[in-house]
Amino acid sequence: MATTLLALAVASTGLYAGFMLIFLTGIMPALARLDDATFVDAMRRINEYVPKPVFLLVFLGVVAFPLAAFLVAVDDRSDTQRWLILAGLVCASLNHLVTVAGNVPLNNALAASERTGEPASAVRAAFEKRWNSFHLIRTVLILAAFGLLIAATLN
Repeated sequence: MATTLLALAVASTGLYAGFMLIFLTGIMPALARLDDATFVDAMRRINEYVPKPVFLLVFLGVVAFPLAAFLVAVDDRSDTQRWLILAGLVCASLNHLVTVAGNVPLNNALAASERTGEPASAVRAAFEKRWNSFHLIRTVLILAAFGLLIAATLN
C-alpha cells in the first residue's frame, strides 16, 4: 500500500509538473506573441476549459497522494525517505497556495472583465505579467515536489 501511494504521488506530481512546465515554456510564450484581444480571449477560454474532472483529479492528487504516502506507517521506510516525502508535500501544498491565492483570482478577474467591456490592452496589462510571475513560482515549487518525491523512491 505504501509503495502504491508513493508511486501515485510521483505520477500525479509528475503529470502536474509537466503541465505547469509546458505552460511556462510553451503556451505562455506562444500566447505572448498574440495581440491583446486574442491573448485575452485565449486565456479566458483556457481558464474555462482547464478545470475539468481529469485536471482536478491530478490537481488534488498532488497533495492527497503525498500526504497519504507520508501518513501510512511503513516499518522499513528510512527517516530520509519520510523527510523527502514531507518536503515534496510541502512544496506541492505551497504550489496550491500560490495557485489559489495568486493565479485563480487573476483568472476570475480576467473572466469578469469580459462583462465590463474594458479594453483588452488594459485587461492584459493587469493580468499577464502578474499571472506569469505566480506561474513561475508555482512551477518551480511543483518541479521541486516532483524531484523530492522521486528522490524518496530512490532512497
